[in-house]
Amino acid sequence: MSDGEKTDALDELAETIDRAAHASVARVTGGLAPMAMASAFFDWGTHLAWAPGKNVQLSVKAARKLTRLAEYAGRCATSTDTPTPCIEPLHQDKRFADPEWQKWPFNLIQQGFLLQQQWWHNATTGVPGVSKHHEQIVEFATRQLLDMVSPSNFVATNPVVLKRGFETGGRNFLEGAQNFLEDWQRRATGDQPVGAEDFRPGETVAVTPGKVVYRNRLIELIQYEPATQDVNAEPVLIVPAWIMKYYILDLSPENSLVRFLTERGFTVFMVSWLNPSAEDSELSIDDYRELGVMAALDAINAIVPDRKIHATGYCLGGTLLSIAAATMARDGDDRLASATLFAGQVDFEEAGELTLFISESQVRFLEDLMWSQGTLDSKQMAGAFELLRSNDLIWSRLVHSYLMGDRAPMSDLMAWNADATRMPARMHSEYLRRLFLENDLSEGRFEVEGRPIALSDIRAPIFAVGTEHDHVAPWRSVFKLHLYTDADVTFALASGGHNVGIVAPPSNPKAHHRILEKLEDGPYVDPDTWLATAPQRDGSWWSAWTDWLANHSSPDRVAPPTMGNSDAGYPPLCDAPGTYVMQK
Repeated sequence: MSDGEKTDALDELAETIDRAAHASVARVTGGLAPMAMASAFFDWGTHLAWAPGKNVQLSVKAARKLTRLAEYAGRCATSTDTPTPCIEPLHQDKRFADPEWQKWPFNLIQQGFLLQQQWWHNATTGVPGVSKHHEQIVEFATRQLLDMVSPSNFVATNPVVLKRGFETGGRNFLEGAQNFLEDWQRRATGDQPVGAEDFRPGETVAVTPGKVVYRNRLIELIQYEPATQDVNAEPVLIVPAWIMKYYILDLSPENSLVRFLTERGFTVFMVSWLNPSAEDSELSIDDYRELGVMAALDAINAIVPDRKIHATGYCLGGTLLSIAAATMARDGDDRLASATLFAGQVDFEEAGELTLFISESQVRFLEDLMWSQGTLDSKQMAGAFELLRSNDLIWSRLVHSYLMGDRAPMSDLMAWNADATRMPARMHSEYLRRLFLENDLSEGRFEVEGRPIALSDIRAPIFAVGTEHDHVAPWRSVFKLHLYTDADVTFALASGGHNVGIVAPPSNPKAHHRILEKLEDGPYVDPDTWLATAPQRDGSWWSAWTDWLANHSSPDRVAPPTMGNSDAGYPPLCDAPGTYVMQK
């Protein structure tokens, strides 16, 4: 063996050992890279140590907060009425909303915690010299630790739990223990949460009638039966994210966007993605474009010939649709009548707190984990999303289930959320690197078939939806679409978050939205000006969207198309919801 061959073998061995070590650690940390966390805290700690002015400021703030707390304690001791708090929780913080928290000594405990939380925010932000990304990581990690030790999480310091204990004679703790054991057993065996069995695809959710009319190794294409005697001539294709199962858009009949569309005279096609296994680890983003979006368009063209298509993408499906639409525009393919993006981003520079988990160190760590598994497991992805809203998705749920003894009723959306999927290693690596880390799509470097694509080539009218409280795709990030396209863009801002804001049926009395159109030759309006200009409307945005689709369709309605087209090679294969959605 030559020296060169020995070096190559040694390099390969060293890389294998490193990747195996990273993968082993990642299974313990849930995919979070300790190196990324350590470098962020080192950056913050060293700069804080060499910032005497910041240290003086923090010392003064600590003394002031201690004084405020002491004054508040004095008012509590001398007043018969509930004293005015010295600090209020953030508007989204509901942990101390119960009146029991205003009674002594729990009012002093929660005020002390909130003051401490505010001080740590001051300590972890505004340190001169710390990189913005590292500052965000340190502030986020510190917030997670504080959320963990919140007085609301412990029996002795939570008056609401203590009151329930006295009222029930301690039965809530027994019921909480039973809930814990049941949840632990289901988690250990890989079973779904309690109550999810009441929402099975094809039985209680995903029940809109339809047929699978095409299948390849990556997708099943569902065509839904018409619900009206005539339909709009242009069909609708929906491309959901492959991180989710498609039936979030076809939940219970009263919450089904698919049913809403068919009842308003649209022919609807839905992509149902394969739940990949280790054998699918080499599937790429371009495979998802070719075998997903483009294959679905070809099938629809065979079933509904000579008609353009209203293409719709949700979350990652919206990003993929943007890539496909830009590629089609570059290549002179004009089959799209319009493009709709539900919480779909094309610029990832300000993609919210999810970017905390995106750095070279973190991406390489995840790549090593996926190298050992072939996929990124759904549980490993769910952990990151739960951390973004830990108060609501982790600690509040634990308090209610295990300390209060209350089992929150399962809903169709909650059951869907528990029915997660996996991500192929190559595709997810490309997605994290090319889109999140390097932001290639918005900066004109994203290549398809060896040539770059440009979003500015898209000329089909666009309808984009953002949601007010989206932690995954912040609406201001979604709004950046205006900067990259030369088409007419109608932007809607819906109430709710990433899922609830999109699944917003007209029956929801709390729903509201804003909507404005920017024409192709109109001036750019920044998001803050847009927010101040767009009037708020009560109700769901679904009706506004279907009206928009109808206005961008042919004026004359036509007879519904056949279900599939056997002569063209697209016969009905089975009833909806198909087989891929059943994969675990």
